[in-house]
Amino acid sequence: MTDIHNMAGRSSSAAAIANVLSIAGSDPSGGAGIQADLKTFSARGVYGMAVVTALTAQNTQGVSGIHVVPPDFVAEQIRTVFADIRVDAVKIGMIADVAIAGAVADVLARLHEVPVVLDPVMIAKGGASLLTDDAVAALTGRLLPIATVITPNLPEAAALLGEPEACNRDEMAGQALRLMRFGAKAVLVKGGHLPGADSPDVLASAAGLTWFEAPRVATRNTHGTGCTLSSAIAAELAKGALPEEAVAVAKAYVAGAINAADALNVGSGHGPVHHFHALWRDEGAP
Repeated sequence: MTDIHNMAGRSSSAAAIANVLSIAGSDPSGGAGIQADLKTFSARGVYGMAVVTALTAQNTQGVSGIHVVPPDFVAEQIRTVFADIRVDAVKIGMIADVAIAGAVADVLARLHEVPVVLDPVMIAKGGASLLTDDAVAALTGRLLPIATVITPNLPEAAALLGEPEACNRDEMAGQALRLMRFGAKAVLVKGGHLPGADSPDVLASAAGLTWFEAPRVATRNTHGTGCTLSSAIAAELAKGALPEEAVAVAKAYVAGAINAADALNVGSGHGPVHHFHALWRDEGAP
């Protein structure tokens, strides 16, 4: 097989459409996981690819089962993609267990020039655990150090640090800065769990702290927002954006997807956001 390091190091031409790889679990209901990632990549104008880490049985009401892919096969999927295809960014979602975390880290650690966005998915919208306890240590010790941007929500940031969940903006900012100590170049702590009318996020990077504001949208259809945001960030990094620029564009895109979510009619629980809100038009519209 071709040396993946050599393939990953190929630079894209200015005119080439960027290629982005998702390493994540599958959501058969289509709202989260690799299905949401691929929709987001397409909506953001990049070519999407996917390595499956786990199969889930889930719908808009919750997760009823998880079937984990063998770690050697996860690694083989990644190696095979890189051996043939220029990859301009990687998004990592559901890892599931410590063995898969190690397998992914072992492969990606050789690819220093590829931006990596890590969404530390731990708990599904319906409350099911998607990450074993021992995998959290592997996440912080193996995957955070190779990440360009990590995108935890408030419960995930607290779990990674072993601290109580942040309750205000000052605590959010402090946790974002402390998470950088694990080696990630930038940390985006998402404030959607904060009470109030706003949904602020804070990015910690070498440039300091940057806040991204958005009003809270009154909808229950927010399934897959974390997957969608991290994938949109990866898409923008693949195009050459700096982390601050990528987050700004991605947050605006997700805000539009949430605002349009009620146009969809998918399930009776937490429905998905509308990934193609800027591309689809109502039937019969001029």
